[in-house]
Amino acid sequence: MSRSSSHKQQRQKTLLEKIKYDPFLTDEELADYFKVSVPTIRLDRLELSIPELRERIKNVAESNQEKLKSLKSREFIGELIDLQLGQNAISLMETNSTMAFEKTHIVRGHYIYSLAETLAIAVIDSQVALVGVANIKYKIPVYAGARIVAKAEVRESKGNRFIVWVKIYEKNVEVFRGKFILVSLNENTIKEKI
Repeated sequence: MSRSSSHKQQRQKTLLEKIKYDPFLTDEELADYFKVSVPTIRLDRLELSIPELRERIKNVAESNQEKLKSLKSREFIGELIDLQLGQNAISLMETNSTMAFEKTHIVRGHYIYSLAETLAIAVIDSQVALVGVANIKYKIPVYAGARIVAKAEVRESKGNRFIVWVKIYEKNVEVFRGKFILVSLNENTIKEKI
């Protein structure tokens, strides 16, 4: 076996491990890690039958959508990556130019807030949930094209009230932080009011 063939086999083995550990790595990030070109990574992925990033995200998100209680999957903002009801959740959003101000290319705040809000609502174990209070802080601007990851954690639950912290990151840098106080409502009470 030639040295280059051995090197390729080792790279592909490590590539499989890295994708298994973090399925959201881009081809560019992998190419940078392995010090090879993006086309080389794409060829490796094809040979190993690893789908492209968008397909990997879609597969993970679809398996988690079934866990949603308080939202329909079409109402959820971003891609739901992990959901442990009553504990924690992770979602991902690929931003684009339609979400940003034309002049600055900064993503509008309501997209970031919506990602955080729907994750906070989704994580509590309730059929119907509303945000009662939100204390939020935008820490640094997010520019169009950024991939942002939201992480929610249920910090406290008393009766029908929940405190959920949501932090949003771009490349492991915190860009948003929110403390949400949510109220769980009885579904029958909602139907009576309608």
